[in-house]
Amino acid sequence: MSGDAQALAEAAAAAMYEADACSRWLGIVVEAVRPGYARLSMPIRPEFLNGHGTCHGGLMFTLADSAFAFACNSHNVNTVAAGCSVEFLRPVHAGETLTAEAVEQVLSGRHGIYDVRVTNAAGEPVAMFRGKSAQIRGHVVMSPQPPPADR
Repeated sequence: MSGDAQALAEAAAAAMYEADACSRWLGIVVEAVRPGYARLSMPIRPEFLNGHGTCHGGLMFTLADSAFAFACNSHNVNTVAAGCSVEFLRPVHAGETLTAEAVEQVLSGRHGIYDVRVTNAAGEPVAMFRGKSAQIRGHVVMSPQPPPADR
C-alpha cells in the first residue's frame, strides 16, 4: 500500500466523520482506517437498550454499517450500500464497548463486498455483518492536483 493511498484513506475518513452527525452523536470513534479497511468502536449507553435490557440490534447494525461505510469509502470514491445482512450472535449490555472491524473481501468494478465483525471487549463476536457496496459519482475529498507543467 502506498503512503498516498493511506493518506487519502485517512483524509476521506476525516471528511466523512465530520459530515456524519449520527455516528458522532452515538459516540462512535474511528480507531483505524486504511484502503479497504476500517475499525470503529461505540460505547453502549443505557438509552441503547431494548425492552429486554440488552443493546438494540438496530444500534449494533448501525455501528457495523458505519464501519462498512468508512471501509468502502476509503478509496475516495463516493460509495453507498446496495444491500446488507446481519446476524446477531450474543447479547450486549450497557457499559460495554463494541468494536466493528470492516474488511474488504472483493472490489470489482463499481461493486464491493465487505465483512464486518462486531466484538465485545473480550473479543467475542456479537454480530456479523456483510455489505455490498456500489460506487456512485464523485469523491469524498478532492485529490491534490499535480503542479502545472512549466511551459
